[in-house]
Amino acid sequence: MPRKAKVVKDLKHFPKYPTRQKNRCPICGRPRGFLRRFNMCRLCFREMALSGEITGVRKSSW
Repeated sequence: MPRKAKVVKDLKHFPKYPTRQKNRCPICGRPRGFLRRFNMCRLCFREMALSGEITGVRKSSW
């Protein structure tokens, strides 16, 4: 888990250029492993998908 100060700093600070913006998970604040389509990190996505909280997502099997 990131420190709360780092998350707050990233949310308050607007970068000089928009490409410097870092996507963070709104649930846990993780900056890496971010899935843009679902707007959350891979860890939170997996937990929510397995518990059935994300519609249209199910565990794949082949």
